[in-house]
Amino acid sequence: MTVALIILGAIVAALLAVTIYDVTQKRHAVLRNFPIVGHLRYILESFGPELRQYIVTANDAERPFSRDQRSWVYASAKVENNLSAFGTDNDLESTPGHILIRHSAWVVQEPAHAIPAPGDQPQAGVGPDYVLPPACVIGRLHGRPGAFRPSSLVNVSALSYGALGESALEALNLGARRAGCMQNTGEGGLATAHTHGADIVFQIGTGYFGCRDADGNFSMDRLLETISRAPVRMIEIKLSQGAKPGHGGILPAAKVTPDVARHRGVQPWVDSITPARHSAFHDVPSMIAFIERIAEQTGLPVGIKSAVGQMDFWDDLARAMAADRSAGPDFVTIDGGEGGTGAAPFTFADHVSLPFRTGFVQVRDVFAAHSMDRDVPFIGSARLGFPAQALVALALGCDMVNVGREAMLAIGCIQAQRCHTGKCPTGVATTNPRLTRGLVPSDKGPRLGNYIVTMRHELLELARTVGVVHPALVPADVIELVDDRAGSRPLTEVYGTDRLVGRPPERDVREIVAIMSGMPIS
Repeated sequence: MTVALIILGAIVAALLAVTIYDVTQKRHAVLRNFPIVGHLRYILESFGPELRQYIVTANDAERPFSRDQRSWVYASAKVENNLSAFGTDNDLESTPGHILIRHSAWVVQEPAHAIPAPGDQPQAGVGPDYVLPPACVIGRLHGRPGAFRPSSLVNVSALSYGALGESALEALNLGARRAGCMQNTGEGGLATAHTHGADIVFQIGTGYFGCRDADGNFSMDRLLETISRAPVRMIEIKLSQGAKPGHGGILPAAKVTPDVARHRGVQPWVDSITPARHSAFHDVPSMIAFIERIAEQTGLPVGIKSAVGQMDFWDDLARAMAADRSAGPDFVTIDGGEGGTGAAPFTFADHVSLPFRTGFVQVRDVFAAHSMDRDVPFIGSARLGFPAQALVALALGCDMVNVGREAMLAIGCIQAQRCHTGKCPTGVATTNPRLTRGLVPSDKGPRLGNYIVTMRHELLELARTVGVVHPALVPADVIELVDDRAGSRPLTEVYGTDRLVGRPPERDVREIVAIMSGMPIS
């Protein structure tokens, strides 16, 4: 009996010690939120490949992000080995849509690494930061006082306060600052978590959260006050998002904490409603007038974000901008129907709006018909957080890409798909204090930075493999998609484009080549 009690006591002591360790360590949100039982996840994960090989799923079978994709993000974020062994496990000839890149016999050699002196700016395209600015200058088309060339071609997409918790947003901000990229606030307003040093894209949604008056209407005074609290570089007016365009949204009352309510300008513990459309404008001319009013008051570039549906809107917009090149959006963000959201009706997520590539090509073609496609910077969004997918978007004409769910993965998301319940086990997509405490921004922030830098590095490697110095210069005909007949077709054939459809204007080409060569811009 004494021996049994001693063994039982030892087990209890061991479990208590593990519990104390789990709730006090800061590296793993799952363990902080679910001590002891959280270890089961890591145990199962450790022999996951063997399980999947025989009785579960293949490495590329899960959605929206496969095991291979998630593993690559996790390893990149943690600066672990993100290489693969034994060759690809994809069937390269019978996987329709699989991306193939034709390499050059004469690749571009990566410049020698240089350690910058204190105060010096790291050279573009050189490790360890792999600085990769886009070729475009945002706001140059309309002569905005705040026109600028972003420091990073890869930036953090719109993720709203309320949909994500404060700890998650702070981690994203710290990571964006570390990587020298921008963080988009999403439509939930500018929170304290957005003010830790990263450059900010302030998003104005249909609810005008963070820039609304007491009646819920747009307020310029409130906008000016809000953007004064952070280094806001540009403003994005959200018309719709790919996962639920034309639907609006609702942040459940349980997630509208007093702090969320304060930053949104709404009542706490009451459902926060996002209307389906804007009240500040009703057609293309009034939208352009709204854009110009904000640009005049702020001096910042102002653009739009939209999913792609009926094309008359895009034709009206391109036609108006061609008629008056001094007015209109300074950039256009296209969100694909496969884009993410915290919560959306099943039918909208699966069936409303075009997927990114199809929708983007149609919009770009409309702008090309009015000779505006080379003048307006385009930003792509929707599962573009992987080097090959991002390169396709750039070759088709995007100037930059935004990453949302991939950024969430980098700070600890495990694709539990519980975002709509407020019960995210890793504390990312929830405002529940019991769960958000598991996410430590000082630990997770650097992981996002590492992931962004890795994205830029591999984009650069792909560009150099093709034989050019910058991803924006990759021609569309060197990228092919596997078809359903054991063959492949170049992007030019699949989407009916010119091989240089993604090539920036020659002025931008000269400037980005000079930047990547470490030379001054003439």
